[in-house]
Amino acid sequence: MVLQLPAEKIPIQEIPIDKKIRLFIKREDLIHPQISGNKYWKLFFNINKYLAEKPEKPYVITFGGAFSNHIAAVSAVGSLAGIPTLGMIRGEELKDKWLQNPTLLFAKKNGMNLQFVSREEYRHKEKLTEFLKTEFPHALVVPEGGTNEEAVEGIKMMLNDDTKDFDYLCTAVGTGGTISGISKFCEENQKVIGFKAVRDNSLEDSISKLTRRRNFDLIDSSFGGYGKINDENIRFINDFKLNYGIPLEPIYTGKMMQKIFELIEEGYFPENSKVLCFHTGGLQGIEGANVLLEKQNRNLII
Repeated sequence: MVLQLPAEKIPIQEIPIDKKIRLFIKREDLIHPQISGNKYWKLFFNINKYLAEKPEKPYVITFGGAFSNHIAAVSAVGSLAGIPTLGMIRGEELKDKWLQNPTLLFAKKNGMNLQFVSREEYRHKEKLTEFLKTEFPHALVVPEGGTNEEAVEGIKMMLNDDTKDFDYLCTAVGTGGTISGISKFCEENQKVIGFKAVRDNSLEDSISKLTRRRNFDLIDSSFGGYGKINDENIRFINDFKLNYGIPLEPIYTGKMMQKIFELIEEGYFPENSKVLCFHTGGLQGIEGANVLLEKQNRNLII
């Protein structure tokens, strides 16, 4: 197995808030220094099952944007396993700019080949995927964000005896794989809340198909749109790290936690509820965010 089960339990930390509920965060970001959080578990069965079949010419292909945590994680897996990887990157304009992009530079240093495609071509990833499967018949083609049946199976590993005693399970939502796994494998009495980083009305149907349960709610936590970072997001993330010693990135976990704090103030959670949030990692994205913020002469994420 290239990706191993952790030798120790992932810690769950309580966030001390002076409210009538108890708030906790499960530090999946600590599972691996380069393949962090939900990306580790989404790739766990994808990669291990593929390599167990001993393909003739191992090759892993996947998709992502300029600052994709998934692209970074797949490149790190490729480096760890000694197998070549290819990243299909959204945006031809990045072809001459990747050296200034921390995520793509990291992927390239891990040995990942980068192919930049137009946004129009990227929108039709199903057609592109079929072409890649024909062109590279021995390759594993992992969808954007890593979301598929194997990913959902892997997310089950984020749940254990320590997570059973919570009323609410909260996770950020991008492509929907993580919330699908949590929803599918959580306890019957638990409510799952997904905090959408992107305004995508098709997510609910996509998640329902993967989880086959309807025990979740989706809440918009995009704060102006996917990848948009406002000054309040930055203040919240920096204060959270100073107050609780836990770093958050600005696209997923930072916005999720900010929205959760707002919901707590609004009395969303019943009194005496125990709420568990999953820290899905992606901290590599902070560097890329700060590159953009610095160009805009704005405060940086610490």
